[in-house]
Amino acid sequence: MRILLVGASGTIGSAVYERLKDEHDILCAGRNGRDVQVDMMDENSIRQMYEKIGRVDAVIAASGSAGFAPLTELTPEKNQTAINSKMKGQINLVLLGIPYVNDGGSFTLTSGVMMDDPIPQGTSAAMANGAVKGFVTSAAIELPRGIRINNISPNLLTESVGKLGGFFRGFDPVPGAKVALAYQKSVEGRQTGQTYEVY
Repeated sequence: MRILLVGASGTIGSAVYERLKDEHDILCAGRNGRDVQVDMMDENSIRQMYEKIGRVDAVIAASGSAGFAPLTELTPEKNQTAINSKMKGQINLVLLGIPYVNDGGSFTLTSGVMMDDPIPQGTSAAMANGAVKGFVTSAAIELPRGIRINNISPNLLTESVGKLGGFFRGFDPVPGAKVALAYQKSVEGRQTGQTYEVY
């Protein structure tokens, strides 16, 4: 398959790339993407990316930012990062990408554990994650030409403990290689409208 991997240089994206690279043609995209650059918060940038790469069999979004802040300090401005990147960016990747995905292809988006297992200062991320999950569930019944869509909801990754572990007290981290299996299942399988939880 010809697969567009957005966020290929991130923690999750790197694990997904390692999992899929031997059997598929992976196009690595991101702000400093090896094959194509894209800013997920810019609709025109997403359009230009698709125009440059052309048709693909699958699109994986392993990208999206969200800030951590106590609810009482979560201003509309601070909340906008999660809306524009984690939520809107991934959704626009689908809306603008439908014409570029081949018949029977797929989209795979990324949410996260916080929408179901909340943590202090994680409200903004949980909001965006929940929106992504809802979008995937609903979009699955309307996507044309047999195109599928799924969502991966990973726990804290082992590789991210040093950076984010302080926010996830008492969580049992999972290795990136295990999370990558869920992306493989979404891309190579036949299910649609699913959220694969990796805990």
